[in-house]
Amino acid sequence: MIFETVNPTSRTKATQKITIIGAIVDLSLAILKIIAGVIGNSGALIADGIHSFSDLLSDGIVLYAAKHSQEDADEDHPYGHQKFETVATLGLAVILALVGVGIIFDGFDRLNNPAALTHINLLLGVAGISIFTKEMLYWYTLKIAKTYNSDMLKANAWHHRSDALSSVVVFAGVLGTTLGFIYLDAVAAIVVGLMVTYIAWELGTNATKELVDTSIDTDQIEKLRYALGQISGVNNVHSLRTRKIGHTISADVHVQVDPFLSVSEGHMISVSVERVAKECLENLTDVTVHIDPEDDEMIAPFKNLPERAEALGILTKALFNNKCDGEIDRIQLHYLDGKIHVDFYLPLSCLVDDKSHQEILIKLKQTVENLVVFGHIKVYFGND
Repeated sequence: MIFETVNPTSRTKATQKITIIGAIVDLSLAILKIIAGVIGNSGALIADGIHSFSDLLSDGIVLYAAKHSQEDADEDHPYGHQKFETVATLGLAVILALVGVGIIFDGFDRLNNPAALTHINLLLGVAGISIFTKEMLYWYTLKIAKTYNSDMLKANAWHHRSDALSSVVVFAGVLGTTLGFIYLDAVAAIVVGLMVTYIAWELGTNATKELVDTSIDTDQIEKLRYALGQISGVNNVHSLRTRKIGHTISADVHVQVDPFLSVSEGHMISVSVERVAKECLENLTDVTVHIDPEDDEMIAPFKNLPERAEALGILTKALFNNKCDGEIDRIQLHYLDGKIHVDFYLPLSCLVDDKSHQEILIKLKQTVENLVVFGHIKVYFGND
């Protein structure tokens, strides 16, 4: 199944639009609550107004992150800027936690110091307006967050809801006061504070996991592993690692193929692996594929073996000493099983009446057998 890719520009514009709407509402509510709180002698509503001002800070963080997270990769950020969203989510979680703790302390303070209120209808009206508008903002922001898979917007949506819940506390407190339950608002405030703190913990934990490159869900990994294993030419899938980068996923994987494939065919398999991986997982945008001739988790095929230039130097010297280097057109090396196996390519013209292919093979084999790091050989005859 192929998933539709979300346009980054549309994502940024949608994020900025809902955040600007939220900021305008937050500023208006903050001013309205503080004025009404002063008129009605409600410390709770004044505190709720200050809470709304804190939402402006979170809106500013979201706008900054939305602008920069979609920027293209550059020299300083070769993997892109998506983690700006993750950092912003963590910042919003910290703000939510502070708000939650503040609500709890304010609730305990009101338990000890209940206050007489005036202008009850004004207080109830403003609290009601706040509940309605902030709850609408919560659902609208959450819808955009789900559409674009943005944890940052989800965090900001919950910030809107925390403001709505704190307004519920104010409404209940004012109403409870008129009914004689003067401690009702304080108890409700403590409960709401605990809820907000828990939400902050959840958002902060997920953001932290992303920042320390925690893997995606096990089910998704197994789904990806199975899909890659079905590709023609892939013998084994190992060292599959994943991580989240903002709203996207990055992966790197080792696939084992026939060790005697050409480089171009191995590359073609890696292209297929990348394509299938992106079809398998939504939001997987970056895939690094390592083509292995054998399972390097089980053995270390290149340990203590000379690199190509040094290996060819050793081999060429031995061939020269045995007077069998003049006929060879090309040498191909295979690093397998802790040895260097060699393919020799010779022209057909070297097969004359007084020299059979068997003689050439024996002479080359004897030469290579005396070299410690080299393994078996193959000899190919042909024309260019």
